[in-house]
Amino acid sequence: MKRITLVCFLLVVATGAVLLRAQGAADLRSKFDAYDTNKDGQISGQEMDAAAILPRLDLNGDGSLTLEEAAKALRQQAAAPSKSESSSGERGVFDYLDKNKDGVITAEEMPKKPWFSRLDTDGNGSITFEEASVAVAKLKAMGETIPAVPGAPTAPASEVPVTETKSEELTEAPQILKGSEVGVGHLVPDLMLKDLNGAEKKLSEHLAGSQGLIVAYFGATCPISGKLGAELARLEKEASAQKVRMMLVCPVAGETTEDIQKFVSSHALGSPVIHDKEGLLTATLAATTTTECFLIDPARTLTYRGAVNDQYGLGYSKEKATKTYLRDAVAALIARKQPEVAATTAPGCALDLKKSAPVAQTKVTYHHQISRIMQANCIECHRKDSVGPFSLETYEDVIENAGMIRKQVERGVMPPWFAAAPPEGQATLWSNDCSLAKQDKGDLLAWLASDRPMGDVADAPAKLVFPEMWQLGEPDAVIQLPRAVDIKAEGTMPYQFLTVSTDFPEDRWVQGYEILPTNAGVVHHVIVQVHKKGAKLRDRGEGSEGYWAAYVPGNSNHFWPEGYAKKLPAGCTVSFQIHYTPNGKATQERLRMGLHFAKTAPRYVVHTAAVTQNRLNIPPGESDHVVTKVQDVPFDMHVLAYVAHMHVRGKAFKFEVTRPGGKQEVLLDIPRYDFNWQLRYDYSKPLFLPRGSQVKITAVFDNSEKNPANPDPTKTVHWGQQTFDEMMIGYLEYYSPFHGDVAAR
Repeated sequence: MKRITLVCFLLVVATGAVLLRAQGAADLRSKFDAYDTNKDGQISGQEMDAAAILPRLDLNGDGSLTLEEAAKALRQQAAAPSKSESSSGERGVFDYLDKNKDGVITAEEMPKKPWFSRLDTDGNGSITFEEASVAVAKLKAMGETIPAVPGAPTAPASEVPVTETKSEELTEAPQILKGSEVGVGHLVPDLMLKDLNGAEKKLSEHLAGSQGLIVAYFGATCPISGKLGAELARLEKEASAQKVRMMLVCPVAGETTEDIQKFVSSHALGSPVIHDKEGLLTATLAATTTTECFLIDPARTLTYRGAVNDQYGLGYSKEKATKTYLRDAVAALIARKQPEVAATTAPGCALDLKKSAPVAQTKVTYHHQISRIMQANCIECHRKDSVGPFSLETYEDVIENAGMIRKQVERGVMPPWFAAAPPEGQATLWSNDCSLAKQDKGDLLAWLASDRPMGDVADAPAKLVFPEMWQLGEPDAVIQLPRAVDIKAEGTMPYQFLTVSTDFPEDRWVQGYEILPTNAGVVHHVIVQVHKKGAKLRDRGEGSEGYWAAYVPGNSNHFWPEGYAKKLPAGCTVSFQIHYTPNGKATQERLRMGLHFAKTAPRYVVHTAAVTQNRLNIPPGESDHVVTKVQDVPFDMHVLAYVAHMHVRGKAFKFEVTRPGGKQEVLLDIPRYDFNWQLRYDYSKPLFLPRGSQVKITAVFDNSEKNPANPDPTKTVHWGQQTFDEMMIGYLEYYSPFHGDVAAR
């Protein structure tokens, strides 16, 4: 009887289910103890009468099995390629064998006759694709090697399909799941857990005498975890009053005890903390992100899994939550009812569920290709003390964050670049195009899906060196905010408007600028305007008539070529309009702007013009509301760059031109606008627009409930400065010849 139970148990796990999701799966420790008859902490071949199973779990080949070894082997088998990952290759083989293309394989079409009866599970003399897939999966789980079919197509490991990203995927909010399909209602194994203080307790001991237990995942360096910290502290206090306990779990092996303690103390959390370095609890619960929470009742039944609430997600923040999933689940637990929502996804930093189970081999190595991809595309931001939430400077960094890298690359969010790709075979128009090259994307995803070989260190590139503070070098002058701005811990903040009076006795020509926050983690974007001495500062419309300088993360500076410059009038006032985004901790910020002066008067003066549509009337519930604006070009101009600006309902943006002869062309198409990345699009070669041309901007707004960043889908939205209002501005940066002290416009 023991043998049958264990074989069934292992078969379920080996076919891709984790312990928690296995039908009738019992506690791993109790299973282990049942076979460890002499209680020496190991299972030998004599004790395990299902001897054929032992070699598959005995990772070190010493003829015996420890609990830790069994857990690791089960995690590896649980993370084996899923049906969806292997089905494309299986389909190719099936179609190759199906010679007459009737959708089934007959005995005459099968080259290896003995295998036909093994795959024809219903015995009707033919095999469907679904029938073959299920049979092959079961045979693989039992340790069978499936022979290759000569001549059949194969899917090389390096050919990882690239996911095409839809516009709605730029933001990710919690999605409701069917609880029974993700483990809700199942028994949670009674694992032994060690906290940061070294104390060991079984899960049942954590539950003893309580009404239930919240297992809250977090990442000490994950931005969304940071934003949720204050809410976890409130839930901890509220739950404690109802005899519901909390356990905090950090699943990131590379985060230090100091990192974890800093996170916990900064949010005044007092619950036990588990650093799940080996991933046993994470594999058992099948946790997917650093923000996922699990609610377990006193009988160790999982009653809820998913997001804390919907206030924060990938690519958006709300002033307050509209869905309080975890709090509602706790209330249902206390009332001994089923929660209305039993499971959701939990947007956060993705966990690397395959790190212990390589799924393919690849010729791509870290030192040869991946390190160079990181250098060219990532570590400008993702390095120590920079704006990225984690570093990607080393092999260990990349391995530690492999799950999030894979997710963001597949979603098309990283590296951040949202202009439509040029037609096949044509070069990009943009000098700052940071999109991932197709070959690099394929290599990176293939490597992440493989055993992630490090390769030969002799192939490694030279290490890049970055300036410690000013990326453009020490500036000639610095303009700093007159005071520090208080940033609250949660929600959203209204735009801040601060001014600085300068004392330059004469006009200065600025060839480059850099905006440097003192706390980059809370600065979303900055619009800088320059006002002549004595001018009234009446325009606070976020650059509706143009801007002088701008900042977004990863795009904090600009340096024009020799001979080009912007004018800074003598005695001018500089205004800063700043959008701050709380990150979970109350703090202060006082940014500054460094200026690099041109050595001589310029040949060309750089200006920024704005095509603005301020007559906005976006209906409630409308998911594709289109607005346009056409503006004449009053003089010849050479366009250097574009910037599109909308708020959180912005969905797409396009610049077009109709030239004097009637010829129309698209200048810039942004089919997936992202409020979090208001990028410059710099031409490799300036574009000439003659006088009499007409520039048209088209914006698409999503004011529906399907937009997770939407503050209120029931309201009609108009023009306004704050994030809950909307804007529609198309900026054109251009130059004109400089004549003496006057720039021709």
